[in-house]
Amino acid sequence: MNIIITITVTALVVLYAGLFKAKKALLPLTLIGLLTSLAFVATSWNTDQTYYGMMQMDNFALAFAGITILGTLFIFLLTQNYFATNSENIAEYFTLLLFSLSGIVIMVSYKNMSMLFIGVEIMSVALYILAGIRKGNFASNEAALKYFLMGAFSTGFLLFGITLIYGATGSFDLDVINQYLVSNYKSISPMFYPGVILLMVGLCFKIGAAPFHFWTPDVYEGAPSLVTAFMSTVVKTAGFAAFIRLFAGTFAPLHDFWLPPLMGIVCLTLLIGNVTALFQKNFKRMLAYSSISHAGYLLFSLVSLTANSANNVLVYAAAYTFASIIAFGVLILVKQKTGSDSFDSFNGLGKRNPFAAFVLTVAMLSLAGIPLTAGFMGKYLMFLNVMQDYQIYLVAFAILNALVGFYYYLKVIVAMYFKEGADVVLETPVQYKIVLLLSLVITLFLGIYPSVILNLI
Repeated sequence: MNIIITITVTALVVLYAGLFKAKKALLPLTLIGLLTSLAFVATSWNTDQTYYGMMQMDNFALAFAGITILGTLFIFLLTQNYFATNSENIAEYFTLLLFSLSGIVIMVSYKNMSMLFIGVEIMSVALYILAGIRKGNFASNEAALKYFLMGAFSTGFLLFGITLIYGATGSFDLDVINQYLVSNYKSISPMFYPGVILLMVGLCFKIGAAPFHFWTPDVYEGAPSLVTAFMSTVVKTAGFAAFIRLFAGTFAPLHDFWLPPLMGIVCLTLLIGNVTALFQKNFKRMLAYSSISHAGYLLFSLVSLTANSANNVLVYAAAYTFASIIAFGVLILVKQKTGSDSFDSFNGLGKRNPFAAFVLTVAMLSLAGIPLTAGFMGKYLMFLNVMQDYQIYLVAFAILNALVGFYYYLKVIVAMYFKEGADVVLETPVQYKIVLLLSLVITLFLGIYPSVILNLI
């Protein structure tokens, strides 16, 4: 609870600092709040505290909260030189991101389905505003409208599913619902089954899994790059934490029922995400379809439920988060100089900025799943998880899709090192160097020593 209180108080303090035009104090205040939250994560480890039966701060919640807070801290560091000097809504940017993060912490620690809904809505409402915060930009307005409409639609599925589950069990508490399934496995209410499917659909909307992914490319492309980086990494990690807590824990006794539709979603997500990414000429849009394909790999953790499912998701989520932060960080640098986020804007980056080009190369290799990177370990653990149940055809299908992924990730590397670009010097600000370097270290370190976080939960 201290974590949520700290983040919320930080958001309010930053908002008031913006009210009094203290722009230089916004980032330091935010970083102090996030570092304090990380300290609470560390000191709360192994305590397993439950708050009024509504939230549970166990190691699972703390591990995912730690990754999301650290990812958000890195994204805030990317704000150096990001805003125009005459921008008046910097405090609003910071505050809304922090409020969204508070909802995310609730999402990863809920013990009652009403708290899941509250966490999702706190996170989503802030993001609806952030997606359209550039009021004079048509693409940003379009992104906000699409995100709001699809988000409201998915919330309807989520609420309807929760209602049916409550009607069948008489409770929102996850432990009570799980006990109901164990005690009444031969006489489960007919209302329960559609409730499970509706919850799956609602959560698939939030994580951008096919065929509920239609909002993802346009919203990611139209929203400000900083917001897109947050949505693509921190928000997706929180969505999967919520998914795992509900389906791998509470609904595990009904695994045979919800596995077939999940398998269909996994196959569609991998196919649509990877194949569509092949034809993209816009780097930001390619990352959007890439995020869809990674949602498919992450769903492997639910195909075969094992004791390591949550740990495997943690490793993959960490790998994806920090590689994507590198990608968006370099994209922001390039776009500030060229005004474009097409692949051509990366031409010759290897000569213009060798450090940024090298770091982005490692990030692309990690997202592609090349050995010695965190992305390889993430994919390996997911495939190994499914192989234990002899799902050999699913693994073969996923490997073929991963090979497709190599091609569109390598397009960026080819553009940076083998194509000529404008002779414009691309400087890397200090804060960007810190983020890129730390993300690089984490990506390589987890690729060689994944055991550091593999047994955290």
